Amino acid sequence: MQLIGELIHLRAMEPDDLDLLYKWENDTSVWSVSGTLVPFSRFILEEFVNQAHQDIYTNKQLRLMIDLKYLDDDEIAGGHSRSIGCVDVFDFDPRNRRAGLGILIADRNDRGKGYATEALHLIINYGFELLDLHQLYSNVRVDNENSLALFKKLGFEVSGLKHDWIFEGGKYFDEFTLQLIHK
Repeated sequence: MQLIGELIHLRAMEPDDLDLLYKWENDTSVWSVSGTLVPFSRFILEEFVNQAHQDIYTNKQLRLMIDLKYLDDDEIAGGHSRSIGCVDVFDFDPRNRRAGLGILIADRNDRGKGYATEALHLIINYGFELLDLHQLYSNVRVDNENSLALFKKLGFEVSGLKHDWIFEGGKYFDEFTLQLIHK
């Protein structure tokens, strides 16, 4: 199974992604959606990248980089193009055949161009076809209209509401749980 779409391709993390991951993980503007409370050190991120070779059954998680696709698919084998974000599979539970999904398109200028839709479509197929998952879920703050629309477009349905779940800027926000059940 290839993780290549029309616009992007997904790939494993490489050691040279460390500077980019350091920048993204320490961007406080996305901490509320990632649940981050403290900055990440280069050392911790380097350890994370170095452990990425372990399979999902060991780590219970997987991060793939989202790269803009080359004009020629053959060029992908020779390196990678500009990374615009990452997609995470987390809380992988093979016994109950479920996992969580998260996605980041880091630069606002790259959002709204179909990259996240395609990346999620590829990772959903990967989860259902290769990992044999029964369901995928995501947690999205109720005021994150773009993410809600994205997940709903891909067939996710709101299955729960967590009241006063996220505290930010001196007030509480509710969060939806969305699920996609493989039929």
